[in-house]
Amino acid sequence: MRLPSLQRLRIQAAWTRLYRSLRMEHWFPHIPLALAVGLAGIAELIPSLKSLRRLNFFVHMSAQDLSSLSQGFGSLAIHGLSQGIIGGLLVLLGVGLLWRSRLAWVLTFLMTAITLALQLVSPDGIHSGLLIYSGTLLVVLYLARRQFVRVSLATGTLFALVGVLLTMGYGVFGSYAIGGQFDPPIRDFGSAIYFTVETMSTVGYGDITPHTGHARMFTVSLIVMGLMVFASSLTMIAGPLFNQRMMRLLQPGQRPMKRKNHVIVVGDNPLARNAISALSQRGITVTTVLKSRPPEGVDTPADLVVGDGGDADVLRDAGVADARAVLALGENDSDNAFVVLAARDANPDVRTVLAVSDAHNMGRVRHVRPDVVLALPLLGGELLAMALSGEELKADALLEQLLKLG
Repeated sequence: MRLPSLQRLRIQAAWTRLYRSLRMEHWFPHIPLALAVGLAGIAELIPSLKSLRRLNFFVHMSAQDLSSLSQGFGSLAIHGLSQGIIGGLLVLLGVGLLWRSRLAWVLTFLMTAITLALQLVSPDGIHSGLLIYSGTLLVVLYLARRQFVRVSLATGTLFALVGVLLTMGYGVFGSYAIGGQFDPPIRDFGSAIYFTVETMSTVGYGDITPHTGHARMFTVSLIVMGLMVFASSLTMIAGPLFNQRMMRLLQPGQRPMKRKNHVIVVGDNPLARNAISALSQRGITVTTVLKSRPPEGVDTPADLVVGDGGDADVLRDAGVADARAVLALGENDSDNAFVVLAARDANPDVRTVLAVSDAHNMGRVRHVRPDVVLALPLLGGELLAMALSGEELKADALLEQLLKLG
């Protein structure tokens, strides 16, 4: 089977070379995104920090300051301390993005989407610069979604707790500050926290109701933020526990493999199976990557990762960072080429071997720059020519035909 697009392979190879030369695996895209979100949080914090320097902050804050919606991410909060809580949450999310936290990505994506929607329906008109910023950030977050894969029970619990506390703080201080716009008015801390918990849980007894437009907008933002934080926190905390439990049920008695200095084999054909057997007999640890789990009755590899070998995230799950080599031994030359590109993206230093089934693709696979090309068609032709011409079978010549340096 021929490669579908030579131009696509060239673009992928050029990107891989740029990725390796700039060592982007260490800083892209998590550091730029963390800076973008963290700096936005600091920008939200600065007005609140200035306001906090005034005496009797809540007493002297004007009704206009409380009721106006701020720009950017601040459209999620009223001016004042609640805007500072939004800023603090953004700074925290920036730290989470720096560590490639999945929960931080989910919360940032949802906050950006809500902010973009609020900007589009803002009665004060659309601010083009902020709109472009929010839209660009949303698109980049979506495109980089596979880079934020760290799901830790401890990290998820920490972010969930901080997110809930910050949201409650936003609700308590915000409702207390504009308490006169509710019926009955919120005049004490107990009423503020009662209204916050009641609203975040969407119970809504109706004993405290907003009676101005600004109070209603604040209540809506508190409901949206409460649902967002609770849903994301539940997913990120219960998800790892559920996955661990399911793995124990599906694979009882199996312990996680320690992948170190191993070989990753991608493919499910006689060549791949024979390579796995030969490597295992020599005491080399092998991790097999298959697109689907073998059916019942078929031997399952000792260390199996189910997924597309052409996906860098799947190879990371297979431990490509600590692997000695990646063998792309599938029957499809195009799939093998993308496996090599994915391996280079995930670990620029890993050695790669690419098997070629169609001799016409020999010139094209060189653009992928594998370390070794396993040229089985050329070997067969060379053997046939030597046999028919009566030439002596030379092992060095056969090996040269079999293994082509990339």
